[in-house]
Amino acid sequence: MRRIYFDHNATTPVDPAVLEAMLPFLSGDFGNASSIHTFGQRARAAVETAREQVAALINARPQEVVFTSGGTESDNHAIFGVAQAIPLTRSSEGSVRPDAHVVTSCIEHEAVLNSCQALEKLGVAVTYLPVSRDGLINPSDVRKAMRPETVLISVMHANNELGVIQPVAEIGQIAAERRITFHTDAVQSTGKIPVDVQALDLDLLSLSGHKLYAPKGIGAIYVKSGTRLRQLLFGGHHQRGFRPGTENVAGIVALGKAAEMARMALAEDSSRIRALRDRLEQGILSRIADCRANGSSAPRTPNTSNIAFSGIEGEALVIALDLKGLACSTGAACSSGAVEPSHVLTAIGLRAAEARASLRFSLGRYTTETEVDAALELIPAAVAQLRQLSPAYKKEASAHQ
Repeated sequence: MRRIYFDHNATTPVDPAVLEAMLPFLSGDFGNASSIHTFGQRARAAVETAREQVAALINARPQEVVFTSGGTESDNHAIFGVAQAIPLTRSSEGSVRPDAHVVTSCIEHEAVLNSCQALEKLGVAVTYLPVSRDGLINPSDVRKAMRPETVLISVMHANNELGVIQPVAEIGQIAAERRITFHTDAVQSTGKIPVDVQALDLDLLSLSGHKLYAPKGIGAIYVKSGTRLRQLLFGGHHQRGFRPGTENVAGIVALGKAAEMARMALAEDSSRIRALRDRLEQGILSRIADCRANGSSAPRTPNTSNIAFSGIEGEALVIALDLKGLACSTGAACSSGAVEPSHVLTAIGLRAAEARASLRFSLGRYTTETEVDAALELIPAAVAQLRQLSPAYKKEASAHQ
């Protein structure tokens, strides 16, 4: 059975060219990039080339790119690094707390949300902005939320579940007017749509290698020159002191190659994948009754479709499709043994049952029209089978007759 992979927002396969680029640094070119002998010089040169490649993808200067272990570390560094750079004040009770306020959204990735919740425990005030029915943040809400003590705005570029692209340029302009540090989690946008840190007025940006055909365990954070950012780790003087520790040379080389490939093929890949995504989405909506695409009226990344199938459990449909050879995902997260509805989908107004009935299909560089057409045979059959077994769907269907 040939398997179909429609879960590229979760992770992507390592591109063969990326693997080829990194392999020498797992064997003969094994030097430490901080060593001054020939082995180290080769490693250092490879790291700096990769830094240039990543910088070119996001229109940054190479010295503004700091390599990390991935998107979660980059998000944490941005949020805690800014908050911890703020001077401390003493309250009337005598306790020391940061005089700071952070603005973010209610649909951020857990790496941002959990970081902000940790800041709240330290006494930092956080405002979580709502979103529209299509998952969009209103820039005017950002402006209204700002306070004299606001030190950071963190809004994702594209949502991982819906693919909805946020008005980051408008928010960046608002932040720049007030000279507030602005961070965006661009893990789901980098390599899929144009990302320009200058045009977006960004101070900080997070990206992850395994979302753009590099291996897991490598990412980067863009730190605009002059941005106040405390280091989180302590050790040597690697990467201008922002991120100490011996560099993951093979991973960095892989990320650099992946960034270069994404930059060269961005327009072509985007157009082709968008056409396949639309073919899949329109095919599902035309073949299956009582389903709808979530967030489809907003600008989206070209590869992502999130569809609610009334009357079924999304987890059951994921399993049924996997048994037929099709991999996709739900937006639900398993917590303490109970499947909770996606915080993103409930934020756009879906009831818990609707959120649990939603599946995300995310296509990629190697997705073919043949795979899409095969999926359009598998999905309706699986939905029909599950609905026959669903008392909830039968009850809902009879109520509409």
